[in-house]
Amino acid sequence: MLGISASITVLAVVFVLGFVWIGSAVEAEPHATRVACDENQVDPIRVVADPSIAGAVEYTASRLPVATNSGRCLVAEVVAQSSSDSVASIASGQFDADVWIPGSGVWLERLAALTGSLGQSMPAIEDHGSLAVSPVVLGVPEAHAEAIETDPITWARVRDRELPALLPDPQSSAASVAALYAVRNVSSSEDPRQFAAALMTLGKQIPASAEAAIGSAMTADLPTAVILTEVEIAEHNMENPDDRMVAEYPTDGSVLLDYPFVLLPSDDPDDARSSLIGEFEDEIRAAKQPMDVAGLRRVDGSGVLSIAGISPSLPDAEAAYAAAEQTKEIGAAQLDILRLWGIMTLRSRMLAVIDVSGSMEEPAANGLRRIDVFQQAAGGAMSQFSGEVELGVWIFSTTRNGDLDYEELAPIAPLADGAHTDRIMGIIGSLHQRLGGATGFYDTTLAAVERVREGYDPEMVNSVLLITDGKNEDENGIDLPTLLAKLHEQDDPLEPVPVIMVGFGPDTDLAAMQQIAAATGGAAYSAAQPEDLSAVLVDALYQRGCRPDC
Repeated sequence: MLGISASITVLAVVFVLGFVWIGSAVEAEPHATRVACDENQVDPIRVVADPSIAGAVEYTASRLPVATNSGRCLVAEVVAQSSSDSVASIASGQFDADVWIPGSGVWLERLAALTGSLGQSMPAIEDHGSLAVSPVVLGVPEAHAEAIETDPITWARVRDRELPALLPDPQSSAASVAALYAVRNVSSSEDPRQFAAALMTLGKQIPASAEAAIGSAMTADLPTAVILTEVEIAEHNMENPDDRMVAEYPTDGSVLLDYPFVLLPSDDPDDARSSLIGEFEDEIRAAKQPMDVAGLRRVDGSGVLSIAGISPSLPDAEAAYAAAEQTKEIGAAQLDILRLWGIMTLRSRMLAVIDVSGSMEEPAANGLRRIDVFQQAAGGAMSQFSGEVELGVWIFSTTRNGDLDYEELAPIAPLADGAHTDRIMGIIGSLHQRLGGATGFYDTTLAAVERVREGYDPEMVNSVLLITDGKNEDENGIDLPTLLAKLHEQDDPLEPVPVIMVGFGPDTDLAAMQQIAAATGGAAYSAAQPEDLSAVLVDALYQRGCRPDC
């Protein structure tokens, strides 16, 4: 077996020292057959466990050695390591352990996907089932709990942005993936854009860890929840009694994460060693109190916890236990969820090109002017962008800027710059004052693609988003065949610049828009009714990351 790195070994030592508190909180559970060990017979079992359960496992291991009926000595060395790091280590062949206890069964699915992507076979692991579970909850600073509890605590409130929530990076947090699964379950299956909009909102700020998210929530101006497991809140509260979090349990769907006991493949055919591992598993499963003290529930969701900020008994434990059966469903769905998450949070570099021709002043079906409807939808879409997005704004209509049909109002720059974001919001608010002229989007489209290509960033998604309510009316500009020819001529598969076109109202030339989109690997959308525009904009932004391969 390959050696665990020195840094992990040090982590294990630090973790053991830091877990002294559990020994004083747990009464001894005497083992009827426990007898002294011959230290010369020690052959330690190596156990790598997620930090949230490693303390309870270490406490049990500290009560060994135990002499077994075979005369061998049962000793376990416990190492605390994040589940995401363990997956990477196993997939790369740099993992030295007999047993792995990840922070959720979904990490097994992640391991299978990673080994497959590396062209390797999934290791012949054995999943012996859960040792404990922990529900995914919304953690709220104690000072803000009362304000948040004025309405029922639900995933739907998170989805609809009624309850601000921080999501630790789903790439390293199984709780975050499970929460996204719950949000997807309460979203409309007929309209995936509802879930996409929630992903965009949650992706505006992506804390790297649970503690980073808790720190942000503690200093937030508005009451803000953090998506965590119950055991993460328990750990935080025991270490930070003056800055406690309160666990809020969503009433519209319970999601539990399990802690499977996983055997790793070994070249050692020693049956006696397999017997030792089996006896160690029995010891862990019999040790109830260490799990309680750590803030973990029994496999069936039962258990009474005495930790500030945590409900002693799991609310509606029967439903929560039934939800534990969803673990495999979450595992199967997580790769799709992570793919969507990756799309919605991709670093993007986009030029938004907005039609301000005179027809935008005409009334829409709901009585508002077309420009008014667009301003409302654009403001909502802007609020969902993360600081990782770079955005610029052009407006266009015939002879808008001398002989040009387009005018730059804001260069492409990061929205992380508050002044730039304020400038763009100000431009959106002033569009009704800029109306006039006819629609001239062929010249504009070509110029926009060329501008984005000039500053192409290979580390980002580079695209053009063009919104119009009409068809090209510039008789002095290029025609459609010329535009398409030039777009094909400039096309570079290694540096794609997809054009995403949104037609608004009954007068748009959808056929031309579709041809332009096809020439650039983009997409064309039509929002015939005013109420469709917000959804179409979300869908267009949702698709931006996978173009041109959607």
